[in-house]
Amino acid sequence: MEKLLNEQVVGQIKQAFNDLTNPVQVLFFGSKENCEYCGETQQMLTEVSEIDPRLTLSIHDLQEDAALAAQYRVDKVPAIVIATKEGDKVTDTGVQFSGIPAGYEFSTLINDIILTSKGTVGLGAATLEFLQSLTKPLHLQVFVTPT
Repeated sequence: MEKLLNEQVVGQIKQAFNDLTNPVQVLFFGSKENCEYCGETQQMLTEVSEIDPRLTLSIHDLQEDAALAAQYRVDKVPAIVIATKEGDKVTDTGVQFSGIPAGYEFSTLINDIILTSKGTVGLGAATLEFLQSLTKPLHLQVFVTPT
């Protein structure tokens, strides 16, 4: 199978991953049925996870691993969950991608892996202060489209 990431891109990711501090667990959820980009997404994540040993990738099927999918609130495929990893303990950070993070979204995936590794969110002081003032859970979804 032909690689999705060329040598130049792999080199850029290696350089960016120099900023990784702590291990990161990437969970991929796919399906054997009705999933147009599951194969490509899984291949891309496999190639990215092979770049640095601090990244661990686990592959899951939405139907076969329904309990795990529910634990991470995954209901669409392909889905990517980015979590922290300390030994065998995996902690959900709430960072997820639905769909293939191709094009401009690919750099967001790499950046989110780095931020998760550092334990930071990259938000300004005013935003963090506002978030601290929230008294009820908030479910935030960001949708991206190239058009």
